[in-house]
Amino acid sequence: MRVPVIRKNILFTPDSKRVVTRYFMNGNERTKTMISRIMLLSDKQVIETLEQTLREFARRHRNISKVFFAHCKKIKGLIEEMQINFDDLSQDRKMLIGSYCTMEYSIESAAFFNPSIVEDFDQSDLESGEKRVIISFRATGEGHISSIVFRRGILDKNNDLRVMNVGKNIDKAEIVNKVFYNKQRFLNKLEEMNTSYKYIECIMRDLPEEFEYVVLKDLVNIALADSTIRQERRTALEEVIWLADSFYDLEFKHDSDITERVIFPISESESRGIEDARFVRFIDDDGSDRVMATYTAYNGHAILPKLISTEDFYTFRVMPLHGVGAQNKNLALFPRKIKGQYAMLSRIDGVNNYIMFSDRPTQWNHPMILQEPRYTWEFTQIGNCGSPLWTSDGWLVITHGVGAMRRYCIGASLFDLDDPTKEIGRLKEPLLSPQEDEREGYVPNVVYSCGSIIHNNSLILPYAVSDYSSTYGVVDLVDLIYALKRSI
Repeated sequence: MRVPVIRKNILFTPDSKRVVTRYFMNGNERTKTMISRIMLLSDKQVIETLEQTLREFARRHRNISKVFFAHCKKIKGLIEEMQINFDDLSQDRKMLIGSYCTMEYSIESAAFFNPSIVEDFDQSDLESGEKRVIISFRATGEGHISSIVFRRGILDKNNDLRVMNVGKNIDKAEIVNKVFYNKQRFLNKLEEMNTSYKYIECIMRDLPEEFEYVVLKDLVNIALADSTIRQERRTALEEVIWLADSFYDLEFKHDSDITERVIFPISESESRGIEDARFVRFIDDDGSDRVMATYTAYNGHAILPKLISTEDFYTFRVMPLHGVGAQNKNLALFPRKIKGQYAMLSRIDGVNNYIMFSDRPTQWNHPMILQEPRYTWEFTQIGNCGSPLWTSDGWLVITHGVGAMRRYCIGASLFDLDDPTKEIGRLKEPLLSPQEDEREGYVPNVVYSCGSIIHNNSLILPYAVSDYSSTYGVVDLVDLIYALKRSI
């Protein structure tokens, strides 16, 4: 008999009105032609054209003039190639040029899915039985480029969710690249990426054990400026920068609401999207806590598992994950250390569930197989649906299984608290399967989650509906644990 799931009557759907600005480069020659046309305008025409643009778009974006200046500066080299002194351009003309190098991008127009839920840091001014929560989503727009967005809400004593209003403007973060790198760890990651050392030896050989980002980038750019280098070496050097740019901090303005903050692809490693962030409230041995998440960076050809960490949802630190276990998708961090070590779930072979332990949250080796597909609804693959949940009876892991017709269902398993390599319970039937009205979407026949919490002795399970929209269900924890223990 299946464990009852109460599906709540709430739906998070794509919203095409949610737009951000993006840099738009139309090719060197076409951009030069555009610049030439703007240079022929009189000062009066420049002001009139700029004012018209600002009338139409300033209300849709916070501080759009700053965006225009930044995008104009991106083509400073191109402007100076045309024998135009960039510094002599008026502020209005720079802004106008920048406006032609800017486009709007609707971040949620295609899909709003794969949710993950965590407790908010702020639990003040709540009634008995209430909990303030933050839900993350994978938002997908044109070209299937994914980003991370947030909603804030309050779960009441009946596990009903009251969602806070969504802000009007979307704020992209300021990016601060990491300043120093450890040479050996950097080289180890390049080796994992199969970057041939012989092509980068001349760059890496003379660097100190701790080197600066700007020094590395200057050396690589000098080498890339040589038009005679072979394509193999050029590719290897580009991968060096690709990796260096994968370390950075994000800083959002404090006057932005959390619903206005979007973690949009920044580095080349994630140029085609940030996928399936699994957020978890991590409590360290000293009692301090932070919110951490694993996600998959995708550049259209390869994936790079990454870790993101925040203590306030304003500043985020982003780092790539290292090691033979940091491969493929589906990594999920345990919410606390086990016997002094970090623990992580993974699916390195694309089929089975694995577990790993490490002294560092970014270094993962020695994966051990934890679960293989056992039941018909998971014969294709089994993986996690977010970080494990601590219960007094064991680690509760929400899983996903893929069966016939590539149908995704959600299951549950229970593992020993002291030794989570030991499975002590596993549902034989899915906990949640796509209902008839949940089967249609961007990817049909899929229910999927990236993270749950326990509230009021219930499992709060947000899930995506066929990779298009999201909702959530509630499961009585006593019923679920009882069913898991009976499954032995």
